[in-house]
Amino acid sequence: MRILVKYLKPFTFLFIFAVLILFLQVFCDLSLPNLMSQLVNSILVQSTAQSVVQSTEQNAAQSASLNNVAEDNNILRLGLQMLVIALAGGVAAVSVSFLSTRIAAGIARDLRFAVFQKVESFSSREFDTFSTASLITRCTNDINQVQGIFIMGIRMICYAPIMGIGGIIMAVHHAPGMSWIIVLSVVVLICLVIALVSLVMPKFKMIQNLVDRMNRIARETLNGLMVIRAFGAQEHEKKRFDGVNRELTKTSLFVNQIMILQMPLMQFIMNSAIILIIWTGAHRIAASVMGVGDMMAFIQYTMQIIFSFLFFSMMFVMLPRTAVSADRIARVLETEVSIHDPEASLAAKKSMVSGSVGRVEFKNVSFRYEGATEDALKNISFTAESGQTTAIIGATGSGKSTIANLILRFYDVTDGSISVNGADVRELTQKELRGGIGYVPQKSILLSGTVSFNLRYGKTDASDSEICEGAETAQIMDFIEARQEGFESVIAQGGANVSGGQKQRLSIARALVRDPEILIFDDSFSALDFATDARLRQALEEKRKTVTKIIVAQRVGTIMNADKIIVLEKGVIVGMGKHSELMETCAEYREIAESQFSQEKDIRS
Repeated sequence: MRILVKYLKPFTFLFIFAVLILFLQVFCDLSLPNLMSQLVNSILVQSTAQSVVQSTEQNAAQSASLNNVAEDNNILRLGLQMLVIALAGGVAAVSVSFLSTRIAAGIARDLRFAVFQKVESFSSREFDTFSTASLITRCTNDINQVQGIFIMGIRMICYAPIMGIGGIIMAVHHAPGMSWIIVLSVVVLICLVIALVSLVMPKFKMIQNLVDRMNRIARETLNGLMVIRAFGAQEHEKKRFDGVNRELTKTSLFVNQIMILQMPLMQFIMNSAIILIIWTGAHRIAASVMGVGDMMAFIQYTMQIIFSFLFFSMMFVMLPRTAVSADRIARVLETEVSIHDPEASLAAKKSMVSGSVGRVEFKNVSFRYEGATEDALKNISFTAESGQTTAIIGATGSGKSTIANLILRFYDVTDGSISVNGADVRELTQKELRGGIGYVPQKSILLSGTVSFNLRYGKTDASDSEICEGAETAQIMDFIEARQEGFESVIAQGGANVSGGQKQRLSIARALVRDPEILIFDDSFSALDFATDARLRQALEEKRKTVTKIIVAQRVGTIMNADKIIVLEKGVIVGMGKHSELMETCAEYREIAESQFSQEKDIRS
């Protein structure tokens, strides 16, 4: 919960101001029963005086009449005091509600931004720790829980103890002989609160975990809806979602039923206390030990005390759930990011002097994923020269995409070093490093917006001629011109309204518009037909002659004209050279090429 204190600090003045107004509200609430007691006693005194007048002499009647006038003035004064105090209490209550809502909204805003900012700084290693669904839940549902506790907490956590203590003092002042009723009520209330908290506390963490699971299943289902339909697995997914949904409903119902049970139990305790007060008070009034007004005030103070404990018990139910949410948020914010920028980056300036712009070099690089028992890459060494095309090929799981991720520093190497532009990537800031790289991921990702917005995403100030040139090189211009809005055509979220090949070419065009020193294509031609693939590669060679091109591919036809081909097998380089050389010297490459060429012949025949 310490994280809540940290984010409350900017609102310290508002919080203190709210608590001061809360004291005013409590003072008003505690003053009203005391004034009511005086008012009732004054009315009873006046009634008694009038009855006495009817049975006494005239002089006594005149004296009593003067006393009645004084009592009337006293009653009017007390009534006006009660009215002013009630209005002041109402204004204070509204002010506290306004301030607590403003504080809660501000804390929630700052927390959401902090979590989002932290997640943006995560490397792929941290994303392997937190699921996307869990991060979404923490940024929404968990922060809403925290916001709710501040809205209710300032009014209840602060109000309840002040009101409870003040109520006990005032009640004992009016009727010390009946204080045992308050002690008995408080003991029963404490036992009830402890029982409720012990029942519901273990369920709150379970609820948050179930929300995570439900969000994850919903996200997977929505993202993979076409696959689910293609395999006829709708019923399976319905059962999977229904199982978690029912478990969440069952747990939530249990918590809500316990909380609903709390109110009638509180009312029973309150009504029982009132009956005890009236029964005991009636005997004390009959014995002239206390007045009717004192008994009425004692009843109101007792109700205030019980309601204070009701509020306090509600907070005891809400606090554990908020503590779980706050802990989940804190885990994100306190996660140590594995990739850090250097304090001062001079390597980029030095590299410009050495003339190694666009050069990528791996030196004895090994890498192991978190929790894995074996290295994904073992002792990898190669150089991608400026202006050349370096291709990487191998079986699935051989480590091709891992190499692309290491160049971009999504992960840091376990051993060895990677240099870009003559500088170790760990000596460059992430912005410096990635600012000179155009990256096309294995899974093409488009953002909701227009075609123009997506193409300019890596270079917001790109001119119309630059995005046209990038689109032409990526062989996507025909698709754009075929649409009535052209570059202003709307792209749905995730590129849902374009085909796989169009999405891939738009992703390539986006990387080209950035005009980088290095282009990395992570299996980015897989959705293209052979003719489009050939035209695109030819355009790249003609229009990006000075750019270093690193192509991760499955198809030999895509990379056979590369200046250098690297063959991977289980994370180890088993061959390196041109296509013709590898066909003679590398059995693994030859096996891949011959199997693909034979398939192409079969297709053509």
